[in-house]
Amino acid sequence: MKFVNKLPKSDHRLHVDLINNDWVPMKEPKNLMSAILLSIPLMIVAAMISIGIITIFSSISLSEYGMTSNSISISINLGIIFWIVLLVIFHELLHLIFIPHLIQSEKTYIGLTLFGGFVVTEEEISKSRYLFITIAPFMIISIILPLLLGVFGLLTPTLKFLIILNAMASSVDLLNLLLIMKQVPQDAILKNNGTNTYWKRI
Repeated sequence: MKFVNKLPKSDHRLHVDLINNDWVPMKEPKNLMSAILLSIPLMIVAAMISIGIITIFSSISLSEYGMTSNSISISINLGIIFWIVLLVIFHELLHLIFIPHLIQSEKTYIGLTLFGGFVVTEEEISKSRYLFITIAPFMIISIILPLLLGVFGLLTPTLKFLIILNAMASSVDLLNLLLIMKQVPQDAILKNNGTNTYWKRI
């Protein structure tokens, strides 16, 4: 595992080698900004799912966050910034810990950019495991966690905000999930070359 400060770039020689060895490139957004724009509908759907779960146990009111019908009061709270940074780290760790051969891997990268955190691995991974790695942060933080917190009455305004924020931030993960489910056969393995994804039947 390596810590880096920017997304790893694809290697053209590796691309040619993969193609020559029957790896199929996935059709996917060419850059992060395109992926974010394409995933906006999923961002809305994911947020609504988390809000729906939260409202089973607790109401959500804009007044909890300083907004009323008469006024809007927004304050920059250093505490919430700290929690957002922790959320980003936790989100990426939930991707990371399910990657095979994590500690020994020289092909797995984790880092932070202005757009948030990222995890990229060039290890060969089965489709089922790849899907689980992709969806884990959304499932654990924005579905399972609010259910557990709601049962014990621990859904504070800050936690509700972070849970919904994570759901929205998971939209690119959800886009990747749908692309893999649509394009990759069940009996395939996946591999990355930088941020480009390839699959191959086993």
